[in-house]
Amino acid sequence: MNKGLALVCSEITDDLSGVEIKETETEDPTGNEVLIKVKAASVNFPDLLMTQGKYQHKPELPFVLGMEGSGVIVKAGDSVKNLNLGDEVTFGSWGTGAFSEFIKVPEQGVKLKPKTLDFSQAASFQTAYLTAYVSLVRRGEVIKGETVLVHGSTGGVGMAAVQLAKHLDAKVIATGTSLEKLEKTKDWGADHIVLTHKDENVSFRGEVKDLTDGKGADVIYDPVGGDVFDESIRCINWGGRLLIVGFASGRIPSAPVNMPLIKGFSIIGVRAGEYGRRDPIKGEENNQAIRDIAETGAFQPYVCREFPLLESKEAIRFLEQRKLLGKVAIVMD
Repeated sequence: MNKGLALVCSEITDDLSGVEIKETETEDPTGNEVLIKVKAASVNFPDLLMTQGKYQHKPELPFVLGMEGSGVIVKAGDSVKNLNLGDEVTFGSWGTGAFSEFIKVPEQGVKLKPKTLDFSQAASFQTAYLTAYVSLVRRGEVIKGETVLVHGSTGGVGMAAVQLAKHLDAKVIATGTSLEKLEKTKDWGADHIVLTHKDENVSFRGEVKDLTDGKGADVIYDPVGGDVFDESIRCINWGGRLLIVGFASGRIPSAPVNMPLIKGFSIIGVRAGEYGRRDPIKGEENNQAIRDIAETGAFQPYVCREFPLLESKEAIRFLEQRKLLGKVAIVMD
């Protein structure tokens, strides 16, 4: 048995009162499993939603929070073939378990850590950059020279989309609600920055049209939804692709279907994890592709703040209060 501390959700509440640090025990790995000593974990919005019972994945109580992380393999089952003790790795935990000192994960959920990333960056890598890759490459089919409009660009999935779009030689327009935060996206590859909210109104189509010679954006990456989606369909180019990544604004919008008819654009849903589950071969190709790009140095996750494990509940609150820029990580040491 491997004893360690973990952030455990024992009760579904709206205020994180059902979440606390506890000592847990993790059994030794068997078969194709590996035991990882966790070095860092990434905080994602679904972590908060799961404590409130508002996420589609509803783990059985009690459960350890944390969707993804990085660490070092300390034990391995007899059937493990491609990993070794001491390997520095990243892992996805199928929704839970990363906010702990030890985690047991099947070999297929573990990848070698890109050498260009430290543990906090590596923990913040998988979900955001896989989402961006499936969105822009698989679903959006971005080609060189197109204009990509990235909403929510100062958050984790937006940051990944800005960096990937620039790697694809696209023209990148980054949007958000804070000019101060948007300035950082220029370091990630944004060619232009645009505020989405002005005088409490959502209004950005005019600027996007001006920046694209009146045509509008070729690809729009939208993890925000709500009023941002409503405005987006009015500044998309003929034949454009509007990628639905999420609804961080809280409102799921409806599209007047005459708009895609008249303007000839497509509305495309993106579920990066499901894409790989439905097509495991392409899913593995996607995972390898983002690692290959990371090794070139084109992907550099920006971690704005690190919290120790004992303060991991505060890390979730930091995310809930929309204070982050890029990603927030929990570190175990």
